[in-house]
Amino acid sequence: MLKLRIIFIIFLMLALVCFLFVYSKPAPAETVWDDLIIINNLPEVETSFHKGKTRLTAIHLYKDGHVKKAARALTWHSSDRSVAQVSQDGQIRLKGKKGMTKITVTDGTFQDNLVINHGKEKVSVIKEKGTKYHLISQLVKSLTLEEKIGQMLMPDFRQWDGKAVTEVKPEIAQIIQKYHLGGIILFKENIQSIEQTLHLTTGFQSNAEKFGLLLSIDQEGGSIDRLNFGTTMPGNMALGAGNDKRLTELVGKAIGKELSLLGINMDFAPVLDINNNPENPVIGLRSFSSDPETVTKMGTALAKGLDEANIVAAAKHFPGHGNTAVDSHIGLPVVRTKLDELKKMELQPFQQLMDKDIDAVMSAHITYPFIETEKFKSAVSGQEITLPATLSHKILTRLVRDEMGYEGVIITDALNMNAIASHFQPVDSAIRAIKAGVDVLLMPVGVEEVANGLYEAVAKGDITEERINQSVTRILTLKLKHGILKEEEAPSYQKKLEAARSGIHSIEHQQLEKLAAKKGITLVKNNGTLPISQNLYKKIIVIGDDSSDVLAASLEKFHSNITAFRLENKSDGFEECKEADLIIISVSNNKKLSEDYIDLGENRDVPVVFISVGTPYAITALPSADSVIAQFGQTKASYQATAEALFGGFNPSGRLPVAIPDKNGHVLYHFREGLSYD
Repeated sequence: MLKLRIIFIIFLMLALVCFLFVYSKPAPAETVWDDLIIINNLPEVETSFHKGKTRLTAIHLYKDGHVKKAARALTWHSSDRSVAQVSQDGQIRLKGKKGMTKITVTDGTFQDNLVINHGKEKVSVIKEKGTKYHLISQLVKSLTLEEKIGQMLMPDFRQWDGKAVTEVKPEIAQIIQKYHLGGIILFKENIQSIEQTLHLTTGFQSNAEKFGLLLSIDQEGGSIDRLNFGTTMPGNMALGAGNDKRLTELVGKAIGKELSLLGINMDFAPVLDINNNPENPVIGLRSFSSDPETVTKMGTALAKGLDEANIVAAAKHFPGHGNTAVDSHIGLPVVRTKLDELKKMELQPFQQLMDKDIDAVMSAHITYPFIETEKFKSAVSGQEITLPATLSHKILTRLVRDEMGYEGVIITDALNMNAIASHFQPVDSAIRAIKAGVDVLLMPVGVEEVANGLYEAVAKGDITEERINQSVTRILTLKLKHGILKEEEAPSYQKKLEAARSGIHSIEHQQLEKLAAKKGITLVKNNGTLPISQNLYKKIIVIGDDSSDVLAASLEKFHSNITAFRLENKSDGFEECKEADLIIISVSNNKKLSEDYIDLGENRDVPVVFISVGTPYAITALPSADSVIAQFGQTKASYQATAEALFGGFNPSGRLPVAIPDKNGHVLYHFREGLSYD
């Protein structure tokens, strides 16, 4: 028995020695870096200054060819701090003195420099030269075909097994790694709280391979708001009514900051569609205006704000979705406009932002038969249809690249939308899009099927690898410009969480939200009813659709006798309206007035105020209203702004960003028409 115990003890000791031998070895060090480069020295990367500030990013080039954002023991230095100062995280701040200063960064072994020229007229960067700065072409050459194609794929993981994806499941991690994905789009289902979203985006990035992921979202403000807990800025048409370029820039920066704090680095905004069709079912309030100059001015400002927050901006939907009567999520719209006419209207905002090097442009699933004449047979219905813009070489290469001179990233609208998916097989649409000139395939139908189909297309020569290289070059340029890279030392999760909690829906952003909402409120008509006098109007009835309850709740802050009714049929609120001193009719987004509303508004002896909550075209149905206000959206701040304006809390200054036709198609209210109380 004693011998057995001794043998057992010896066995345990040997096992412990083996364990210590195996697990006490130091972890193998990562491949030593081979050089240090300031990204801003790369010929493809432009450096812009905002209010005298910019940020430089240094990367380490490793011996095996990959790069990472440098963080270890970096020292930054400015040779003349009276021209510009540099912080130890690479942020440049211009000072009062004009002249040049050399900015140097070193890790103790390698160093890189560039010169900032603070001139009288402008600030410029003088870059270092040498073969090492042709880094992007070297990186493209180092990638396998599978890795290159992966950079061009941006699927969604909205749901998995019928449930919303709120964390990175092992199966999703495997897809990211196996297909070398370059990006992922997030939706409202993916975003439940600050902590959860930050975990999700951090998890996505940790599974990326050689480069960071483009983590994208549609965060336009107004009705297109994916954050359940962020600041809901008024939509674009409200900003168009306010017509304040600086305010719109601040809105873009606030949107961008909240996305950045969550680990999201790309926003499919601004919307550059010109809403010149009142019957448009999908754009409407998402457009700044029916006027190309206003859309250009506001779109440029919003994009500038996003860029200040280091968010990749993607202008959409090229060549324009504003003059359609069909939603491309449901069907395939047709726009019968000639190219010369498009250049005078729809293409103007896109051209202006392309000239300013907007990061990306999203294509529209719309047919333009006067530009693209190629026909195809629908794979589903068999009917003959014109090739849509997303798949058109004439539109995306000849027009966008050759004629308009755009060199940035082109991304498709979602390829699972019916305009594409109901006519093309998934691999076919992907191949056609790339051959047309697309760089990133958004939401391809089946990552595995599409990836394998593209490998095969290159192997057969249907797509050349040179064509793939062109797209990957543009994608990597974009990622390097915005620092979307793997990091040597990522900031701690706790620090990121604390920053997100303090920066998202901050008091500053809430104040901006309220200001933007007020700026957009437009007094279209006033026969002396407004502002409302509490002494004159003792009882106020608010009646309408589902917007009436929300508006009434905001009005109660200013008046003690407010009653709200939803007008489901003619009898609702009829008797109560007899006792009212003032009737407010409220209609929400894209809803036309029924005959009951019209009858109620036209056959009363008391004043009637009409509130067009959504797109202002409903104003047409009730021209007899004593006063009319256009609100341009259903955000909480917009309702509160309308209530305050009704009671004279501020003087409305908004102006109609679109013309309002009457029932016969003539102009009822002109573009930029609007009143004030003065």
